[in-house]
Amino acid sequence: AHADERCVTGTNRCLPHLSSGPQWGSTSLGVLLCQACSIIHKKILPANKVKHLSSWEVPELKTLAENGNAAAKAKYEVVMPIYYYRPRRNDCQVLKEEWVKAKYERQEFVDPMKKQSYQEEVREGWLMKLGRDNGLFLKRKFVLREKDGKLKYYPKEDEKDPKAVINVETMNPTFQPEKIGHRNGLQITYQKEHRTRNLFLYHEDGKEIVDWFNTIRAVQFKWLKLAFPAEGDQELLKRLPRNFLKEGFMEKTGPKKTESFKKRWFTLDKRRLLYFCDPLDAFPKGEVFLGHKDNGYSAGLGLPKGTESNGAWKHGITLDTPKRCYLFTCESEGDQKDWLDHFNAIINTAMSPHDYAQESLLKHK
Repeated sequence: AHADERCVTGTNRCLPHLSSGPQWGSTSLGVLLCQACSIIHKKILPANKVKHLSSWEVPELKTLAENGNAAAKAKYEVVMPIYYYRPRRNDCQVLKEEWVKAKYERQEFVDPMKKQSYQEEVREGWLMKLGRDNGLFLKRKFVLREKDGKLKYYPKEDEKDPKAVINVETMNPTFQPEKIGHRNGLQITYQKEHRTRNLFLYHEDGKEIVDWFNTIRAVQFKWLKLAFPAEGDQELLKRLPRNFLKEGFMEKTGPKKTESFKKRWFTLDKRRLLYFCDPLDAFPKGEVFLGHKDNGYSAGLGLPKGTESNGAWKHGITLDTPKRCYLFTCESEGDQKDWLDHFNAIINTAMSPHDYAQESLLKHK
């Protein structure tokens, strides 16, 4: 379910896992809200009266009956771009707040004649970027051009040559406020010369960073339409940037199985399991592909008999691939189960042609 979208489905239920409908609402908009969305509405829209349903008076109930969630959706999302990201329940606060502001306060999706910044063919601006080696956030100029599908950044205003040139089709931007240490933290992961690279960015203005995020999605969507002309828009949406399936610390040992277990940060991105010394590392220490069970991939609880778990954690996982057996340990039994469930869900899923290409590339590396 989406953050505010889950409140405007036209039904009397706010979240799919709740047994009862939403208990809050906006008396001025005439829509029902879940508690989480009611807090956002109260915070950013002071003129928008938000009250618990038990305190609504007859005229306010009449407003709700005359409007409702489906009507609000039809009114405030007339020209909402298909690629614009609708925040979901577990998304970060800045995505949820800027969604509500864009929809109700700025009314960005109402006027078809008004072009928004994320719809421009060229976007330029300054973002704070974490240095690869010095650990400092420094101001950098970023330029994204729809025509060539590339994102470039420059250390200074008058620099002629960019520090990096990134193809948008390899990019996966995800909001990472906790990892980056800023509420507007954005991570951009991309591929360059078959190597994974992370950029860690933020901007003090929530609208600015969310607009950058949606600009990237806009350019990616347009390039996807060119690359896959036979696919419908809904299918193309599935190819757009996605949140990682899971991230967190595990310990791992080396290929000989006699090395000490060392703590590493792991990122599970579709079928790719990347591990880093530190969550804010620019490059991974290694990468593991998770293929299909019929091709020699499996994951199970515990470590092979005789393996010495010489790390701090004792909850083991054995991941077998055609190339190598990987041994991990987790801090808790719950974390162990969660990682294992994700591994097996992937291993039991049929592979696509793109997955086979990724597997072949990793084997070659």
